Amino acid sequence: MIGVTGLAFCAVDATTGRPAIRPATADDAAAIAGIYAHYVEHSVATFDLESPDEAWWQAKLADLAAAGWPFLVAEADGELLGFGYLAPWRVKPAYRQTVEDTIYLAPGRTGRGTGRALLGALLEQGRAAGVRQVIAVVTDSGDPSSVRLHGAFGFVEAGRLRAVGFKHGRWLDTLVLQADLT
Repeated sequence: MIGVTGLAFCAVDATTGRPAIRPATADDAAAIAGIYAHYVEHSVATFDLESPDEAWWQAKLADLAAAGWPFLVAEADGELLGFGYLAPWRVKPAYRQTVEDTIYLAPGRTGRGTGRALLGALLEQGRAAGVRQVIAVVTDSGDPSSVRLHGAFGFVEAGRLRAVGFKHGRWLDTLVLQADLT
């Protein structure tokens, strides 16, 4: 593990209304589980078929924190609006400077800058930790918002995996996007 050297925070911007970004805590696990459950049940954004519970998210948060990887949340007025984290792309040591990003927003929170704030903070912390490459695996469901978000940060399509997931009665492709932080 490379190690994250300090955490970036952003305050709520009175002009844009963008949320505060802060490190997730165990107390956030229930809200994180609720946000993720929405995508498990109602979308193809994740290939999970069952929603992990609050205890699973607490363990995930603890594992990433112990390894020094950022797990951030966006909040405004005490409400959790989304979460994101960086995790190793693969466990083999030669991949140690390559991570995968994950971002999920609360239903109804897309298109307001929350994802941009989360991804920007994650990439900043990854760069500070010595990350060279960031991978995003995005389901090609016909909704371009995640690809657009990543594209705004310099991610480019690195490949397509065809019909690798089956959910809600259909086969789905994934796009592999990649950003170079060097």
